[in-house]
Amino acid sequence: MAVITIREALNQALAEEMRRDENVFLMGEEVAAYQGAYKVTKGLLQEFGEKRVIDTPIVELGFAGLGVGAAMAGLRPVVEFMTFNFSILATDQIINSAAKMLYMSGGQFNIPIVFRGPNGSAFQVSSQHSQALESWYAYFPGIKVVMPSTAADAKGLLKSAIRDDNPVIFMEQERMYGNKGEVPEDEDFTIPLGVADIKREGKDATIVARSLMVPVALKAAEELEKQDVSCEVIDPRTIRPLDIETIINSVKKTNRLVIAEESHPFCGVAAEISAEVMERAFDYLDAPVRRVTGADVPMPYAKNLENLAIPGVKQIVDAVREVAYI
Repeated sequence: MAVITIREALNQALAEEMRRDENVFLMGEEVAAYQGAYKVTKGLLQEFGEKRVIDTPIVELGFAGLGVGAAMAGLRPVVEFMTFNFSILATDQIINSAAKMLYMSGGQFNIPIVFRGPNGSAFQVSSQHSQALESWYAYFPGIKVVMPSTAADAKGLLKSAIRDDNPVIFMEQERMYGNKGEVPEDEDFTIPLGVADIKREGKDATIVARSLMVPVALKAAEELEKQDVSCEVIDPRTIRPLDIETIINSVKKTNRLVIAEESHPFCGVAAEISAEVMERAFDYLDAPVRRVTGADVPMPYAKNLENLAIPGVKQIVDAVREVAYI
């Protein structure tokens, strides 16, 4: 095991997969000469050259379409968006081409492409750069949506995403790039898509959290342990496909569910999980499912208002106490 940052884990995954398969190449804004806007692609241009690490113009629709075409031709592109907010400009290629090509071609074309970059809030970059877009992409059949929360998950899931024969939206969290964790040094280390991880065992309430909310939920669970409330924390890791069985099994054990997410509440992933749990495990619930979400407003710029718009430990603790009738 090596203790590295999420940024370094992603870099390792990219380098290892590019060495493993010469069809893997990287393209996006500032990925080459500048070493990546967040230094995730540091050193890759020097090792693999300008034919496999390609700086693109600032035209997301154009280079996303180029990536889809390359995938149709048998290559395995990894397309970096400087932020997933910019991917909005490329959604025609992502949704109407990448997600649907296998189906519309009658199985003739796989699209082994990864779209990756930071998702969700950063630090005071205001509304247009702080959106959590996972529920949007997860809505469409044909796309897999992945959201790692630890360095090990980042590496193992990205390697699996690159090897997958389907389009994968790989959403990192800008605030978490510097977070450190233990990562296996085995170059064959992968984590399968669609398998949740129980980050903490517990018996009194289940907290489902992803990405930025995972460390927040773990801190909340520690606080609740002091109040004699044992919380199980589950990280789905993959939003689509969703490992709902792990969540259901936990709810059957704890009889209570709180879902924490950074994104907006309306039509969110938490709403989908809540509906699935109500359909599959209603008789096991001792309290209504409780959602803890970001504020249903555009992200403010002012630091004090930004802090209010993003869920914290207190909100999760209060929600668990509510479902536990404390």
